[in-house]
Amino acid sequence: MTYTLGVIGTGNMGAALVRGLVKTGALAADQIIVCDADRPRAAALAKEMGVALGETNGEVAAVSQYVLLAVKPGAMAGVLGEIAPALSRQQTVVSIAAGVTIARIRAAIGDAGPAIIRVMPNTPALVGAGVLAVAAPGVEDDRKSGLVGLLGAAGMVVEVGEELMDAVTGLSGSGPAFVFVMIEALADGGVAAGLPSSIAMQLAVETVAGAAKLVQETGQHPGALKEAVASPGGTTVAGLAELERGGFRGLVASAVRAAAQRSRELAAGG
Repeated sequence: MTYTLGVIGTGNMGAALVRGLVKTGALAADQIIVCDADRPRAAALAKEMGVALGETNGEVAAVSQYVLLAVKPGAMAGVLGEIAPALSRQQTVVSIAAGVTIARIRAAIGDAGPAIIRVMPNTPALVGAGVLAVAAPGVEDDRKSGLVGLLGAAGMVVEVGEELMDAVTGLSGSGPAFVFVMIEALADGGVAAGLPSSIAMQLAVETVAGAAKLVQETGQHPGALKEAVASPGGTTVAGLAELERGGFRGLVASAVRAAAQRSRELAAGG
């Protein structure tokens, strides 16, 4: 049997994509096969979602149109060595491993092998609200559009040049963690100001979600929306002044740059 998607690696992101594809109907459960070095984890996902369970990485690679590599960068070399003999030109290899370049994958599977596409998803894909950046240099439009159609089940898909993938990793790949810190800090501030912790967290979550939606739906620059909230001499201006004193804006930008630099180091084998 041939499957549309074979998923090698069923950790958080691999499992999230499988759940998203099946729950949205983008793929039927019987079109997906999964495998993981942690076999009980893969078996649990297969039972939960009704997808097939492969015995080996090579088996999954041999029977899948799209072979999704959802493994950690450090495990990539071993996995590529396992699947290379099973791959053909008609297939497409899709990697979501941070810092692992297309050239590195190509070197492992050979010039005559399948098309290769890199994808950088982020964890909101768990709830269908992810951002998935795709780099597919030289890949035929039909293969690329087919994958984009599948990934759309997990969120918004944006195509970028591969040279931008490290920056994407720093911003949208790592960015959710930075936003989570912001939410946590807002809630902590609310508690310090006297709110019960459960209410503070609820207000923090909805405030961040609402602010993001306002930017998205109005199309206005965040700076303009900020000014609309900040009345002269008011409470918001006092809070913004405190953020500026603490270097908040620069720290967030530096966090993105640091994450992007780490992605570059991974690409260089660091």
